[in-house]
Amino acid sequence: MTELTLPLTNIQIELMRLYSTGLTEIEMDELKSLLSRFYAEKAIAKANEVWDSRGFTDADMDKWLDEKS
Repeated sequence: MTELTLPLTNIQIELMRLYSTGLTEIEMDELKSLLSRFYAEKAIAKANEVWDSRGFTDADMDKWLDEKS
């Protein structure tokens, strides 16, 4: 296999290697779902970190949800 280098990122290189194996449509859907969950979990963790660092409460969220835009 030819070694890939910059300007590709490490994830791009790994995905190119994975895609060279020829995934089925079902496998592609599974991979997309896996990647979506991965990034969703990272986003939720970051949001929770910000939430906790700012001392927000459930009452704050209820207040924001009741605000008129």
